[in-house]
Amino acid sequence: MEDVLDVYQRPFDPVHPVVCMDEQPIQLHAEVREPIPAQPGRPDRHDFEYTRNGVVCGFMFTEPLGQWRRITISKTRTKNDWAHQVHHLLDVDYPDAEKVILVCDNLNTHVPGALYETFPPEKAKNLLSRLEIHHTPKHGSWLTIAEIELSALTRQCLKRRIPTIEALRAETTTWNRQRNQAHKGVDWQFTTDDARGRLKRLYPMILED
Repeated sequence: MEDVLDVYQRPFDPVHPVVCMDEQPIQLHAEVREPIPAQPGRPDRHDFEYTRNGVVCGFMFTEPLGQWRRITISKTRTKNDWAHQVHHLLDVDYPDAEKVILVCDNLNTHVPGALYETFPPEKAKNLLSRLEIHHTPKHGSWLTIAEIELSALTRQCLKRRIPTIEALRAETTTWNRQRNQAHKGVDWQFTTDDARGRLKRLYPMILED
């Protein structure tokens, strides 16, 4: 935990950006009956019935100090999916960065080996040479700032029925662009000193003889 909190204390550095990532499943829902459009003094109305159109995955990458984020919708959430997301992060989002500092939870797909399982060894090694990974502790995924962005996405974009992955991608792309244009960032205040004071139960007890 303290390792991640120390990373969050680093100053803004475009050559060594601190990026957080997380992912969440998103259920696709379609209407059974045509909604009744809104009228003056009356909101639109939807039937309580709906159909499930499957589950997709939303990958969120965000640089809090850079006031930037990227949400990508994928059909699956495998090691290969994560590896391709990291490849995009390094070669498309941050091609000029010497090293990207990546904070993510310790899901078994978020491992360096995923890059070797997806790309040739030379490419995997090159990508990893530009990546510094910091995992949150077990049961400590709340330390990933990307969770805050996913929460904002859920409240602002996903609180309605979206039937297809194509429609979801269109909606999340619009949300992403507007949030980046608004320069929304996160001012993280929880420090190592705070953790030692408020989360004493998580630290080992040293008993003196």
